[in-house]
Amino acid sequence: MTCIVQTVEQAAEVDLTKLWMRGIKLALSLLIVTILAAITGGIVKTFLDLRLLFQSPVEVALRQVIIDTLIILAVVEVFKTTLTYFSEGRVKVTFIVDTILVVMLTEVIAQWFKGESLTHLAVLGGILLTLGAMRVLAVRFSPVQGDPIRTSV
Repeated sequence: MTCIVQTVEQAAEVDLTKLWMRGIKLALSLLIVTILAAITGGIVKTFLDLRLLFQSPVEVALRQVIIDTLIILAVVEVFKTTLTYFSEGRVKVTFIVDTILVVMLTEVIAQWFKGESLTHLAVLGGILLTLGAMRVLAVRFSPVQGDPIRTSV
């Protein structure tokens, strides 16, 4: 009976926070490896798309390379955000907004190359302006800089 009580007491003393952090670090490590594989695959695909220079008009080939490159940069931003969370245990709002901005810029350029309607491009442009304003506000009112009212006086 004493053995069971001791086992229950030892189980109660296990720090679940440490177990949780180990699980999170394992999951993030797997995610980092996955993102690196995706970046590598994207670079290989971009090089393979260079063959379009010989099969298609130059504009089509270069558009594809530009879009591929921008998507890789978006994935790099996700990688940067993941590494920040891994090292600091939190994600900065500016990193998230930067990632979304890169993805949205990629989408705008892709839609522009596809010849989408001006209405669709205007909606995407409005989203970009909103994200840009959020980025500026996130930097301006960052808690790292202290109280914005007191620092401006």
